[in-house]
Amino acid sequence: MKPKQASSKTVLITGASSGIGKCTAAYLATKGYQVYGTSRRPGSCPGTKNCFMITMDVRDTTSVKDAIAHIVKKEGHIDILVNNAGFGIGGTVEDTPTEMAQALFDTNFFGIYRVLQEVLPVMRQQSEGLIINMSSIGGIIGLPCQGIYSASKFAVEGLSEALYKELSLSAIKVVLIEPGDFKTEFAANRQNIKAKHNADNFQQTMNVIAHDEQNGQPPLKIAYLIERIINTPNPRLRYAVGAPDQKLSIILKKILPNRWFDRIIMSYYKLR
Repeated sequence: MKPKQASSKTVLITGASSGIGKCTAAYLATKGYQVYGTSRRPGSCPGTKNCFMITMDVRDTTSVKDAIAHIVKKEGHIDILVNNAGFGIGGTVEDTPTEMAQALFDTNFFGIYRVLQEVLPVMRQQSEGLIINMSSIGGIIGLPCQGIYSASKFAVEGLSEALYKELSLSAIKVVLIEPGDFKTEFAANRQNIKAKHNADNFQQTMNVIAHDEQNGQPPLKIAYLIERIINTPNPRLRYAVGAPDQKLSIILKKILPNRWFDRIIMSYYKLR
């Protein structure tokens, strides 16, 4: 099958009103891709040339169905899906109310699931496609005071790994991107919970998290990576991206005994 040129490829990016999604949508649009970014409030983030903002609430199945149908009606196909919508919670597992945990999973995990359920039949019909699910270093390493967020990304990892295998006999590719800390609005949008126990330790950990995010790398680095993945005929399942020490931590988790690795992480987050 002859590869499509960028100008004929349609890209869907969820959560494109800010951060990584917004940056990636703008960048791919400049490269000639036909980009559809989604947001619950698309009017607050107007589109540009080759980039159209449409309404989608990944928590609402009807909203997802309507948005996908709109793109297919306009373009006839969806070649690349970047499942990016998500948010975080800053708080211990013990202090996080069940309702908040469920709301986070409804966006970070079930939001991805709902979009997949609607996009996969489109890609099946066109006999090709690329799915990029946005995970996190927190989907590989359980991050203290971000346990619910980590759990949602662990779930995304498992879902994507299974889907990768299930689609192995098709021309639909599945990729996970595992970012470290990037300087975006993610931290400002995080829901923080006041600690009921060991408040000083909790604050020290959150200070480390905030420092890393404020000094994170530019999100354009992920946009470059996504373009490279798009142009890779047979991309691998996982791509870690971020600062060298964060990428190293993923390697160390694979090779060190659990106790040693956990001590390193706890020390880094001021829990020892």
